[in-house]
Amino acid sequence: MRRLLTILLMLGACSIAQAQKGTPANMVHVKGGTFVPLYGSNNQSVSVQDFIMDKYPVTNAQYEAFVAEYPKWKKSEVKALFADAGYLKHWSSDLGVGTNSDKLKDSPVINVSWFAAKAYCECQGKRLPTVNEWEFAALASETKKDASSEPSFYQRSLDWYSQPNPKYLPPVQNAFKNYYGLYGMIGLVWEWTSDFNSALIVGESRQNASLDRQLFCGAGSTGASDVKNYVAFMRYAFRSSLKANYTVANLGFRCVQDVPAKTTAKK
Repeated sequence: MRRLLTILLMLGACSIAQAQKGTPANMVHVKGGTFVPLYGSNNQSVSVQDFIMDKYPVTNAQYEAFVAEYPKWKKSEVKALFADAGYLKHWSSDLGVGTNSDKLKDSPVINVSWFAAKAYCECQGKRLPTVNEWEFAALASETKKDASSEPSFYQRSLDWYSQPNPKYLPPVQNAFKNYYGLYGMIGLVWEWTSDFNSALIVGESRQNASLDRQLFCGAGSTGASDVKNYVAFMRYAFRSSLKANYTVANLGFRCVQDVPAKTTAKK
């Protein structure tokens, strides 16, 4: 019970800040629609409502400002429950990258746990995207909302997957820009989603005794809507290998907001 209370207190610490912040800049409107996710119910299409998404993944500079305002997320103070030992390991101090700041300040922040990413988004009055929202937005090429039928579009991801991480990730503004005006959905970093472990597993980790262990091997294609869609399978498999306190050297995040409901003017 005490552990649950600690989690609730930590994750709810931004409720006042949310009310004080306006709608952030550098977001784009993604018009909703339907698509067939790699994993779903009987390979049926799902609906995605309109949402507003950050143009760019969160940068080191933005995350520096966050930990300065919320010291409990400094790497020397964050609890192991919320982030493993790799949390912000590329930073030289509690408050920033350090001597490499000129190279990394505009690069996506990495080595951040799901708990930390969730807290960051909530403190901006936002939230993490769902898997379906992220996958829907990532279907877009430079010129099409849905480029899923284009081999060259998938090849872009395959080329990225085959390359080792660079020593310094490029600035987010230099990344691939898709139809919606979103940068770096492909080719920059993996990104956290709110329900990152919802596709292949039913608990938070592989320790769940009810799991079919084959889902993490070749049989992971069982139930997939397109067994040839290797790039999507890689994303789903990667997400399902994570726990909420894990940090990874090529895993960042961006935030979203719901589209405000239209109000009818009073006559």
